[in-house]
Amino acid sequence: MLVSRRHFAHIGLATVAATALNAAAPAMGLIFPPAGRGIPEEGTSMYPPSSPSSVRFLVEGLGLKTMTPDGYDAVLDRIAPAAQKLAQQGARAIVLMGTSLSFYKGAAFNQKLTDSMRQATGLPAITMSTAVVEGLKAVGAKRIAVATAYNDEVNARLEAFLAESGFTVQIVKGLGIEKVEDINAVTQAGLTEFCAGVFKNANQADAMLVSCGGLRTLEIIQPLEQRTGIPVVSSTRHALRAGARLLGLDGRAPGFGRLLSR
Repeated sequence: MLVSRRHFAHIGLATVAATALNAAAPAMGLIFPPAGRGIPEEGTSMYPPSSPSSVRFLVEGLGLKTMTPDGYDAVLDRIAPAAQKLAQQGARAIVLMGTSLSFYKGAAFNQKLTDSMRQATGLPAITMSTAVVEGLKAVGAKRIAVATAYNDEVNARLEAFLAESGFTVQIVKGLGIEKVEDINAVTQAGLTEFCAGVFKNANQADAMLVSCGGLRTLEIIQPLEQRTGIPVVSSTRHALRAGARLLGLDGRAPGFGRLLSR
Protein backbone atom coordinates (compact mmCIF):
# COMPACT_ATOMS: atom_id res chain seq x y z
CA MET A 1 0.00 0.00 0.00
CA LEU A 2 2.89 2.35 0.82
CA VAL A 3 4.41 1.78 -2.62
CA SER A 4 1.06 2.39 -4.23
CA ARG A 5 0.61 5.67 -2.37
CA ARG A 6 4.08 6.83 -3.34
CA HIS A 7 3.36 5.88 -6.92
CA PHE A 8 0.17 7.92 -6.99
CA ALA A 9 1.84 10.81 -5.21
CA HIS A 10 4.57 10.81 -7.83
CA ILE A 11 1.97 10.87 -10.61
CA GLY A 12 0.14 13.69 -8.88
CA LEU A 13 3.26 15.81 -8.49
CA ALA A 14 4.22 15.20 -12.10
CA THR A 15 0.76 16.26 -13.24
CA VAL A 16 0.88 19.44 -11.16
CA ALA A 17 4.35 20.25 -12.49
CA ALA A 18 3.28 19.71 -16.11
CA THR A 19 0.18 21.86 -15.61
CA ALA A 20 2.25 24.66 -14.08
CA LEU A 21 4.80 24.45 -16.88
CA ASN A 22 2.08 24.64 -19.52
CA ALA A 23 0.41 27.58 -17.79
CA ALA A 24 3.69 29.47 -17.99
CA ALA A 25 4.26 28.51 -21.65
CA PRO A 26 3.91 31.16 -24.35
CA ALA A 27 0.49 31.19 -26.05
CA MET A 28 0.08 30.65 -29.79
CA GLY A 29 -3.17 31.94 -31.27
CA LEU A 30 -4.57 29.73 -34.03
CA ILE A 31 -7.27 30.87 -36.46
CA PHE A 32 -8.94 27.83 -38.02
CA PRO A 33 -11.14 28.15 -41.13
CA PRO A 34 -13.90 25.82 -39.78
CA ALA A 35 -15.88 26.59 -36.67
CA GLY A 36 -15.60 24.34 -33.63
CA ARG A 37 -12.02 23.20 -34.19
CA GLY A 38 -10.35 22.40 -30.90
CA ILE A 39 -6.69 22.48 -29.92
CA PRO A 40 -4.85 20.51 -32.61
CA GLU A 41 -3.59 17.10 -31.53
CA GLU A 42 -0.48 17.71 -33.64
CA GLY A 43 0.37 20.72 -31.46
CA THR A 44 0.21 18.86 -28.18
CA SER A 45 2.27 16.03 -29.68
CA MET A 46 4.96 18.35 -31.04
CA TYR A 47 5.16 20.70 -28.05
CA PRO A 48 3.71 18.79 -25.05
CA PRO A 49 3.12 20.42 -21.63
CA SER A 50 6.01 18.48 -20.10
CA SER A 51 8.50 19.77 -22.67
CA PRO A 52 10.86 22.74 -22.23
CA SER A 53 9.46 23.83 -25.62
CA SER A 54 5.89 23.67 -24.34
CA VAL A 55 3.35 25.88 -26.09
CA ARG A 56 -0.14 26.89 -24.98
CA PHE A 57 -2.71 27.00 -27.78
CA LEU A 58 -5.64 29.38 -28.14
CA VAL A 59 -8.17 28.78 -30.90
CA GLU A 60 -10.73 30.80 -32.88
CA GLY A 61 -12.80 29.53 -35.83
CA LEU A 62 -14.12 31.35 -38.89
CA GLY A 63 -17.03 29.10 -39.90
CA LEU A 64 -15.75 28.05 -43.33
CA LYS A 65 -18.20 25.67 -45.04
CA THR A 66 -16.52 24.76 -48.33
CA MET A 67 -12.96 24.69 -49.63
CA THR A 68 -13.83 26.74 -52.71
CA PRO A 69 -13.12 30.36 -53.69
CA ASP A 70 -16.71 31.33 -52.78
CA GLY A 71 -16.31 29.66 -49.41
CA TYR A 72 -13.06 31.50 -48.72
CA ASP A 73 -14.54 34.84 -49.80
CA ALA A 74 -17.32 34.42 -47.24
CA VAL A 75 -14.98 34.34 -44.22
CA LEU A 76 -12.24 36.81 -45.11
CA ASP A 77 -13.75 39.65 -43.07
CA ARG A 78 -13.68 37.44 -39.95
CA ILE A 79 -9.90 36.95 -39.89
CA ALA A 80 -8.79 40.24 -38.31
CA PRO A 81 -11.52 40.15 -35.59
CA ALA A 82 -10.53 36.56 -34.77
CA ALA A 83 -6.90 37.65 -34.43
CA GLN A 84 -7.95 40.44 -32.08
CA LYS A 85 -9.89 37.99 -29.88
CA LEU A 86 -6.83 35.75 -29.61
CA ALA A 87 -4.65 38.73 -28.69
CA GLN A 88 -7.13 39.69 -25.95
CA GLN A 89 -6.93 36.12 -24.60
CA GLY A 90 -3.16 36.39 -24.25
CA ALA A 91 -1.75 35.10 -27.53
CA ARG A 92 1.80 36.22 -28.26
CA ALA A 93 1.78 35.18 -31.93
CA ILE A 94 -0.99 34.53 -34.46
CA VAL A 95 -1.14 31.77 -37.10
CA LEU A 96 -3.82 31.59 -39.79
CA MET A 97 -4.34 27.83 -40.06
CA GLY A 98 -5.75 27.60 -43.57
CA THR A 99 -3.44 26.96 -46.50
CA SER A 100 -5.95 27.39 -49.31
CA LEU A 101 -7.60 30.32 -47.51
CA SER A 102 -4.33 32.24 -47.75
CA PHE A 103 -2.94 31.15 -51.15
CA TYR A 104 -6.11 31.21 -53.28
CA LYS A 105 -5.66 34.84 -54.36
CA GLY A 106 -1.91 34.68 -54.83
CA ALA A 107 1.27 35.69 -53.03
CA ALA A 108 0.46 39.40 -52.71
CA PHE A 109 -2.89 38.65 -51.10
CA ASN A 110 -1.26 36.16 -48.74
CA GLN A 111 1.06 38.94 -47.58
CA LYS A 112 -1.93 41.29 -47.24
CA LEU A 113 -3.62 38.81 -44.90
CA THR A 114 -0.46 38.60 -42.80
CA ASP A 115 -0.21 42.39 -42.59
CA SER A 116 -3.88 42.69 -41.59
CA MET A 117 -3.38 40.31 -38.65
CA ARG A 118 -0.28 42.15 -37.52
CA GLN A 119 -1.99 45.52 -37.74
CA ALA A 120 -5.07 44.27 -35.89
CA THR A 121 -3.08 42.87 -32.97
CA GLY A 122 0.41 44.36 -32.88
CA LEU A 123 1.68 40.76 -32.70
CA PRO A 124 3.91 38.70 -34.99
CA ALA A 125 1.72 36.73 -37.40
CA ILE A 126 2.05 34.23 -40.21
CA THR A 127 -0.20 32.29 -42.57
CA MET A 128 -0.09 28.57 -43.20
CA SER A 129 0.86 29.25 -46.83
CA THR A 130 3.91 31.26 -45.79
CA ALA A 131 4.81 28.52 -43.31
CA VAL A 132 4.87 25.78 -45.95
CA VAL A 133 6.90 27.98 -48.29
CA GLU A 134 9.41 28.55 -45.49
CA GLY A 135 9.47 24.80 -44.82
CA LEU A 136 10.09 23.96 -48.48
CA LYS A 137 12.90 26.49 -48.70
CA ALA A 138 14.42 25.19 -45.47
CA VAL A 139 14.76 21.69 -46.97
CA GLY A 140 16.21 23.11 -50.20
CA ALA A 141 13.22 22.25 -52.39
CA LYS A 142 13.26 23.28 -56.05
CA ARG A 143 11.06 20.75 -57.86
CA ILE A 144 8.11 19.60 -55.81
CA ALA A 145 5.37 16.99 -55.93
CA VAL A 146 2.15 18.27 -54.37
CA ALA A 147 -0.63 16.17 -52.81
CA THR A 148 -3.71 18.05 -51.58
CA ALA A 149 -7.26 17.67 -50.34
CA TYR A 150 -8.59 20.14 -52.95
CA ASN A 151 -10.51 20.17 -56.19
CA ASP A 152 -8.89 21.05 -59.53
CA GLU A 153 -9.64 24.77 -59.35
CA VAL A 154 -8.04 25.22 -55.95
CA ASN A 155 -5.11 23.04 -57.05
CA ALA A 156 -4.51 25.33 -60.01
CA ARG A 157 -4.41 28.32 -57.68
CA LEU A 158 -1.96 26.53 -55.41
CA GLU A 159 0.29 25.72 -58.36
CA ALA A 160 0.30 29.41 -59.37
CA PHE A 161 1.11 30.48 -55.79
CA LEU A 162 3.99 28.01 -55.54
CA ALA A 163 5.36 29.21 -58.89
CA GLU A 164 5.24 32.79 -57.57
CA SER A 165 7.15 31.56 -54.53
CA GLY A 166 9.98 30.17 -56.67
CA PHE A 167 9.16 26.46 -57.01
CA THR A 168 8.66 24.23 -60.03
CA VAL A 169 5.62 22.02 -59.50
CA GLN A 170 6.23 18.62 -61.05
CA ILE A 171 2.74 17.34 -60.28
CA VAL A 172 -0.24 18.48 -58.21
CA LYS A 173 -3.09 16.12 -57.43
CA GLY A 174 -5.98 16.44 -55.00
CA LEU A 175 -8.59 14.32 -53.28
CA GLY A 176 -11.33 16.54 -54.69
CA ILE A 177 -12.78 17.49 -51.30
CA GLU A 178 -14.96 20.60 -51.09
CA LYS A 179 -17.11 20.22 -47.96
CA VAL A 180 -14.96 20.81 -44.91
CA GLU A 181 -16.49 17.94 -42.93
CA ASP A 182 -15.57 15.42 -45.66
CA ILE A 183 -11.91 15.72 -44.65
CA ASN A 184 -12.75 13.65 -41.58
CA ALA A 185 -13.26 10.60 -43.82
CA VAL A 186 -9.61 10.60 -44.96
CA THR A 187 -7.69 7.83 -43.17
CA GLN A 188 -4.00 7.83 -42.35
CA ALA A 189 -3.42 4.73 -44.48
CA GLY A 190 -5.39 6.15 -47.38
CA LEU A 191 -3.55 9.47 -47.25
CA THR A 192 -0.17 7.75 -47.13
CA GLU A 193 -0.96 5.67 -50.22
CA PHE A 194 -2.36 8.70 -52.03
CA CYS A 195 0.79 10.75 -51.35
CA ALA A 196 3.06 7.89 -52.36
CA GLY A 197 1.14 7.59 -55.63
CA VAL A 198 1.52 11.32 -56.33
CA PHE A 199 5.27 11.07 -55.75
CA LYS A 200 5.51 8.04 -58.05
CA ASN A 201 4.08 10.11 -60.90
CA ALA A 202 6.35 13.10 -60.31
CA ASN A 203 9.35 13.80 -62.50
CA GLN A 204 12.45 13.97 -60.31
CA ALA A 205 10.82 15.84 -57.44
CA ASP A 206 13.26 16.76 -54.67
CA ALA A 207 10.57 17.46 -52.04
CA MET A 208 6.88 16.87 -51.43
CA LEU A 209 4.17 19.17 -50.11
CA VAL A 210 1.01 17.76 -48.52
CA SER A 211 -1.35 20.71 -48.49
CA CYS A 212 -4.48 21.23 -46.37
CA GLY A 213 -4.69 22.09 -42.70
CA GLY A 214 -7.55 19.63 -42.29
CA LEU A 215 -5.40 16.61 -43.15
CA ARG A 216 -3.69 14.97 -40.18
CA THR A 217 -0.14 14.34 -41.33
CA LEU A 218 2.07 14.30 -38.24
CA GLU A 219 2.38 10.53 -37.93
CA ILE A 220 2.70 9.75 -41.64
CA ILE A 221 5.48 12.16 -42.58
CA GLN A 222 8.47 10.19 -41.34
CA PRO A 223 7.28 6.92 -42.96
CA LEU A 224 6.49 8.83 -46.15
CA GLU A 225 9.97 10.37 -46.20
CA GLN A 226 11.49 6.91 -45.79
CA ARG A 227 9.31 5.57 -48.58
CA THR A 228 10.00 8.37 -51.07
CA GLY A 229 13.56 9.30 -50.08
CA ILE A 230 12.73 13.04 -50.12
CA PRO A 231 11.73 15.55 -47.42
CA VAL A 232 8.02 16.11 -46.92
CA VAL A 233 6.44 19.38 -45.80
CA SER A 234 2.83 19.50 -44.63
CA SER A 235 0.42 22.28 -43.70
CA THR A 236 -0.43 21.90 -40.01
CA ARG A 237 2.93 20.50 -38.93
CA HIS A 238 4.93 23.34 -40.46
CA ALA A 239 2.45 26.07 -39.52
CA LEU A 240 2.87 25.02 -35.88
CA ARG A 241 6.64 25.05 -36.33
CA ALA A 242 6.47 28.57 -37.79
CA GLY A 243 4.26 29.71 -34.91
CA ALA A 244 6.68 28.28 -32.36
CA ARG A 245 9.52 30.18 -34.00
CA LEU A 246 7.49 33.41 -33.78
CA LEU A 247 7.27 32.75 -30.04
CA GLY A 248 11.06 32.62 -29.83
CA LEU A 249 11.38 28.82 -29.71
CA ASP A 250 13.45 26.80 -32.18
CA GLY A 251 10.43 24.84 -33.42
CA ARG A 252 12.14 21.44 -33.20
CA ALA A 253 10.00 18.34 -32.69
CA PRO A 254 12.25 15.29 -33.16
CA GLY A 255 10.67 12.19 -34.64
CA PHE A 256 8.27 14.00 -36.94
CA GLY A 257 10.25 14.32 -40.16
CA ARG A 258 13.52 15.76 -41.34
CA LEU A 259 12.87 19.46 -40.87
CA LEU A 260 11.32 19.23 -37.42
CA SER A 261 14.13 16.98 -36.23
CA ARG A 262 16.85 19.48 -37.07
